[in-house]
Amino acid sequence: MTLPDTPSGPAGADRTFQVDLRGLVDLLSHHLYSSPRVYLRELMQNAVDALTARHGLEPAARADAFGIRLYADGSVVRVEDDGVGLTEADVHTFLATIGRSSKRADQIAEQRGDFIGQFGIGLLSCFLVADEIHVLSRSARTPDAPAVEWRGRGDGSYAVRTLPASARPRPGTTVTLTPRADAGEWTHPAQVHALARHFGSLLRHPVTFDDGTGGPGAPVNPEPAPWARTYPTPGARSRALAAYGEEVFAFTPLDTIELDLPAVGLKGIACVVPEAVPAGRRHGHRVHVKGMLLSEQAAEILPEWAFFVRCVVDAESLRPTASRESLYEDDTLAAVRDALAERLRAWIARTAASDPDLLGRFLQAHHLAVKSLAVHDDEILRMLLPWLPFETTSGHATLDEFARTHRTVLVTSSVEEFRQIAAIASAAGLGVVNGGYTYDRELVHRLPEIRPEVSVADLDPGTLTAHLDPVDRETELAAAAYLTLARDALAVFDCDVALRTFQPASAPALLLDSREARHERTRSRLAREQQGGVWGDILGHLRQEAPRAQLILNQLNPLVRTAVTIDEPELARTSAEALYGQAAMLSRRPLRPAESSLINRSFLDLLAHALRKDS
Repeated sequence: MTLPDTPSGPAGADRTFQVDLRGLVDLLSHHLYSSPRVYLRELMQNAVDALTARHGLEPAARADAFGIRLYADGSVVRVEDDGVGLTEADVHTFLATIGRSSKRADQIAEQRGDFIGQFGIGLLSCFLVADEIHVLSRSARTPDAPAVEWRGRGDGSYAVRTLPASARPRPGTTVTLTPRADAGEWTHPAQVHALARHFGSLLRHPVTFDDGTGGPGAPVNPEPAPWARTYPTPGARSRALAAYGEEVFAFTPLDTIELDLPAVGLKGIACVVPEAVPAGRRHGHRVHVKGMLLSEQAAEILPEWAFFVRCVVDAESLRPTASRESLYEDDTLAAVRDALAERLRAWIARTAASDPDLLGRFLQAHHLAVKSLAVHDDEILRMLLPWLPFETTSGHATLDEFARTHRTVLVTSSVEEFRQIAAIASAAGLGVVNGGYTYDRELVHRLPEIRPEVSVADLDPGTLTAHLDPVDRETELAAAAYLTLARDALAVFDCDVALRTFQPASAPALLLDSREARHERTRSRLAREQQGGVWGDILGHLRQEAPRAQLILNQLNPLVRTAVTIDEPELARTSAEALYGQAAMLSRRPLRPAESSLINRSFLDLLAHALRKDS
């Protein structure tokens, strides 16, 4: 597609994009920045970067020689710094060109790692709360540099003029905003102070706030980060870090793990959450870059399995995204994530070796997280598998406890299967572990790696049936007619019926049927209904070979002993359906519509029979 020539130049000449500043600010407010409050963070960040450049010019100056001063009285918001300042040429080049950063000038680009900002659009965020930005600056690069004033307006226009050096006696920059009426929520003095503390509490340069009431400026960051302070004893340090974690995250940490990665200049703490966390929920972590708060929701700094901790860290070498509200996914971030994961593994190993009480409290709350880690980490598996809790036929127990009494450990493939057989398997002396929860079946099968004397096998229905005592031949023959009628009544559910004796005697029947077997029968039935002829006969044969459910009647139960003596065919069928329905409900699996209908029908039929008998 060709564009028509315009009066601005000859055909084929290069042209410059026209930028609608109001549209761009609207784009920033709705798609880049999460809230108008970021305007203050951007101003503070620009001030910090200016101070960094000033220290580059004057490396012998004390760290606290230059600072940042904030002022808000309800009518204006002002941020002043003692940084490197701007010349008139800098102002034209950097403040009037959207997307260009002053940190690229004069070879400072080679030192980009010293600066927080990377994109040069932060000043535009001020238009989220004000229609005009006033900048007064004086460069520290030239001793007799004049002061420069820049006024930018939301309509895209700006004005620049030079002023005598007396207009700003010292080098640095002052940015002044006159808030719009609708921006009071973000520019009220108390809010400005709160935002300054929120974003800048860990900044390395002194920051003060003045609310215009005439009092001394309040320090925004009166103390260094807690991990950067010195303490009289290791215990005092641990208590201080735990107190800081409680202040930040509003919970008392189960333990506090100190983090230190010198290669990327990262320091901080990981606070162990004292309560269980729902599987898959990833916490947001509080990440500062060079002291400035970047994000409170930086889940990407830790692997997914580490949802048992919340971190607050300050780093030198992590890259922010364009909004400076999250981290850029690159090789450095991946390396940091791996290194922090190693620190968490080391803490688990150290706790397992030296503090069994803490380990017990940790596993009680976070066994799922540890299980997810143990699946992929052989070292954690060897250390902690014997201590992890599982649901077993002996109740909730560790595998170490369970293996002491069961040299053969059977594991179910689903929670449903475990609930079907738990009571009967326990009475039969079988050691069964519920393998239906996430990671459990895979972990139980790895138990022989830690306890070679123990064998592990999947629970097979035949294994349980073999441990149920058969009835004597006379009882079997007497119940044969009833069992035939029961099998016929339950054929629609692909269910066989057998008579056995087992404990507890209070259980009238046991329904053995796996989810996989039900799915296979359903698949075969649907395929058979959709096919005819030879294929239908073949699929029908396959369906006959599919695993069938088993209803095991308990001869020790009085209800079953009465049922098997019924000689009236319809009543026998109804009682068999009622026993099946009761066993299905006791399995605590979801009932199919046909099973729900059967339970209701059998109950009504039994009532009708009782009423006929009474009449």
